[in-house]
Amino acid sequence: MIQNLMNAIMPSVGTVIDRVIPDKNQAERARQEIEKAILDNAHQINLAQIEVNKQEAQGNWFQRGWRPATGWVCVLGFMVNFLVSPIASGFHIDIPQADTTTMLPVLMGMLGLGGLRSYEKVKDKTR
Repeated sequence: MIQNLMNAIMPSVGTVIDRVIPDKNQAERARQEIEKAILDNAHQINLAQIEVNKQEAQGNWFQRGWRPATGWVCVLGFMVNFLVSPIASGFHIDIPQADTTTMLPVLMGMLGLGGLRSYEKVKDKTR
C-alpha cells in the first residue's frame, strides 16, 4: 500500500522539486526528506494500529476473536475454491465457488501490515 502511494506521488513531487530547486544535490535531498516523512507517517499509523490491536486483545472472547474468525473464514473459502471443489469435480460433484473478490481484500488487509516493515528494510529506512 505505501509502495503504491510512493509510486503514485513521488514522480509528481520530483517534478515540482526539480522546478523549484535547480541544484541536483539539494533536489535529491528534498526528495529523500519527503520520502522519509511519508514512511515515518506510515510507521506512526502502524504503531497506532498496534496499540488498537493490544486493546482489542485485552477484551472478552468476542472482541478478541473477530480477527482469527475472519482469517479462518477466508482460509475456508480458499480451501473450498482450490482444494474441495477441484477434488469434488473429479467425482462429478459440483460445489459452488466462494467469492474471493470480496475475501481477498479483507485477507490482504489483515496480512498487509507486515509488508510495510519489509519495504522499510529494503529501502534501508529502519532505525
